[in-house]
Amino acid sequence: MADLFDSAPDTAPGAPRPLADRLRPARLAEVVGQNHLLGPDGTLTRMLAAGLPSLVLWGPPGVGKTTIARLLAAETALEFVQISAIFTGVPELRRIFEAARMRRAQGRGTLLFVDEIHRFNKAQQDSFLPHMEDGTIVLVGATTENPSFELNAALLSRAQVLVLHRLDDAALEALLVRAEAATGPLPLTAEARAMLRAMADGDGRALINLVEQLAGAEGPLDPAALGARLSRRAAVYDKTGDGHYNLISALHKSVRGSDPDAALYWLARMLEGGEDPRYLARRITRMAIEDIGLADPAAQRICLDAWEIYERLGSPEGELALAEAVIYLALAPKSNAAYTAFGAARALARRSGSLPPPKHILNAPTRLMREQGYGAGYRYDHDAEDGFSGQDYFPEGMQRPAFYAPVERGQEREMRKRLAWFARLRAERGRAGGGG
Repeated sequence: MADLFDSAPDTAPGAPRPLADRLRPARLAEVVGQNHLLGPDGTLTRMLAAGLPSLVLWGPPGVGKTTIARLLAAETALEFVQISAIFTGVPELRRIFEAARMRRAQGRGTLLFVDEIHRFNKAQQDSFLPHMEDGTIVLVGATTENPSFELNAALLSRAQVLVLHRLDDAALEALLVRAEAATGPLPLTAEARAMLRAMADGDGRALINLVEQLAGAEGPLDPAALGARLSRRAAVYDKTGDGHYNLISALHKSVRGSDPDAALYWLARMLEGGEDPRYLARRITRMAIEDIGLADPAAQRICLDAWEIYERLGSPEGELALAEAVIYLALAPKSNAAYTAFGAARALARRSGSLPPPKHILNAPTRLMREQGYGAGYRYDHDAEDGFSGQDYFPEGMQRPAFYAPVERGQEREMRKRLAWFARLRAERGRAGGGG
C-alpha cells in the first residue's frame, strides 16, 4: 500500500519492481490523503453508490490520479484502458472507441483513463462526447491544470470535476510508515524525518522514490547528513500555469492585506521556484499603483527604484531591493480610490461615445471658430479668487459625475479635504461659463 503515485513504469521480467509500484494501493480504502473524496462520506464514495459518472481528476503530481482511476475500474468491473494525451492521436482514439463498442455489445463496460487530458485540443476533446453520452465509455481524465481554462465546456458539462489535494504532512507520514514496512526503518532523526517529508513537497510518489534512495543507509542521519545524501527536490512551481497565478495572487493579496510576513513568504516562494524577478518587479509596481495609490505616492517611486536596482545588481543581491519594496507596500496606507475612479471614468467614456467638450473650453484660433462660440465665456482660473473658477468641464448636458473618492488614510486624507473644498466653492460660484 502507499499513497498515490500517478503511474509506475512496466518492468522487465525478473527486474525488481520499483518501490512505488510495490506499494500501490490495492483498494480505494488504502489510498491516503484524499479523505474528502474517499472517506465514508466522501464525494467519490457517494458517486460509486449511485453509479460511476465520467470524471475529471484535477490535482498536482503524485497524489494518485492514475491509482484512483485503476481502482475505480476494479470496483465497478469495468475494463481499464489507459492512454496519454501526449502520445495519442485521432486514429488511435477511433480504434479505442470501436473496441469499447464491441466490448459493450458483449455486456462489458470500459473505463477510459486519459492522462494529461488538457493536452487534447478542442476537436479531440469533442470526439469523446458521443461515446460518453451513449455509455460506450466512462471517461476519467487526469489533469494538473485548471479544467475551467483547459477543457471545453461541452466536456465539462458531461463530467464531474473532482479536486485532489497535495498530500499534507500527516498523509506523507502515513505513507512513510508504509514504505518502511517494505524497506525497513530508516535511520533518521526526527528533524531529518520532517525534512524528508518536506523534500517530497506534497508528492507521494516523490517521497517513495526518496525512501528508495535511502534504503540500506546507515545512520543516524540528521538533516545535514540527509541533505548531503539526497539532492533536494525542487518545489513544484509551474511558471506559466495555475501555480504561477495562484502564488502571484497570494503575494498581491498579502500586500493588500498589510501582512509583510506573508508577502515576503510568497515572494520567496516564487523566487525559489525560479520566477523571473523582472516579472515580480513589474507586478509589485502594479500593486503600488492599484492598492496604495495616492495614499502614499512614494510607494511607486520605491518600486521603480527597486526595479532599477535589480537591473543593476541582478540576482541574488538585487532581490533584496524587491523584498524591501514588498515590505514598504505591505505597511503603506492603502487606497484603491484612483484605480476605481479611473475605471469608472473609462466606463463612462465608453458609454458616452463622442460627445465634444463644452465650447467655452475649446480654443478658437480662427474667426469662424470664434463666431461659432468657441472659447466664449472661458474664465482663466489663475485670475479667479483662490485660483478656482468653478466652471464646468464636462460635455454639455452631461450630469456631473463623481469618480474620485479619496480615503481617510495617508496622503489621501489631505486630498479628501481639498476635494471637499473645491466642491463647496463650485456650489457657491455656480457652473460659470458654458452651462455653468
